[in-house]
Amino acid sequence: MEETSVSIELRMKERLETFLKTVRTEMENAGRNPAELTVIGVSKFFPADYARAAVKLGVCHLGENRVTELLSKKEELERDGFYPEWHLIGTLQTNKVKKIIGNVSLIHSVDSARLLSEISDRSMSAGTVTDVLLQINISQEQSKHGFTKTDPETILRHSADYPGVAVRGLMTMAPIVPCAYTPRMVFEELRELFERTRKIVDRPELWTILSMGMSQDYIEAIRCGATHIRIGTAIFGPRT
Repeated sequence: MEETSVSIELRMKERLETFLKTVRTEMENAGRNPAELTVIGVSKFFPADYARAAVKLGVCHLGENRVTELLSKKEELERDGFYPEWHLIGTLQTNKVKKIIGNVSLIHSVDSARLLSEISDRSMSAGTVTDVLLQINISQEQSKHGFTKTDPETILRHSADYPGVAVRGLMTMAPIVPCAYTPRMVFEELRELFERTRKIVDRPELWTILSMGMSQDYIEAIRCGATHIRIGTAIFGPRT
């Protein structure tokens, strides 16, 4: 039986309240102000009704993996008068960059100098500057995209080559399957890299975002200093 918009919202409200209670507790236990954390509701693969329900419940930031899905939901929600901040969190192909410029608050998944250059060029052509994060493959998994731990310094020392972007920080994903790296190890290494790299950025006041942690590991991410967490299942429920 297909869920109604009312039932979708009620079920989501219960999950969201439970999740936010945990977030508040963990932030306070870490000596942090809960207001310092940005929760991104990851609505990928869910219909626009779910994204709309999340916004109605106070989720102001939504994340999508795919450009086409993001633009479709953005258009549908805006027709209904809903204007959340959109985040692209999945792999971005260079041939899709033109479509996404001006449609997101933040691109989390910049994983190569070539992609960074394309975003910069397209942003300059559109008369804007796009906020981005450098995706770091801390655990060095072959299945994951991202820069190595030594790449950010090179990129940031040549920031003048990318005038159409503002690099705001770093992003990573912890391994889903067990390996030599635990989520805690990944998050701690990213935080250390974030702090080291702050010393060489042109505008330290913009170097503020540490995007790490998903439904299965966001508690560890909070304890390690995450400023942005990307939450799907804990808000929207399991994907079928």
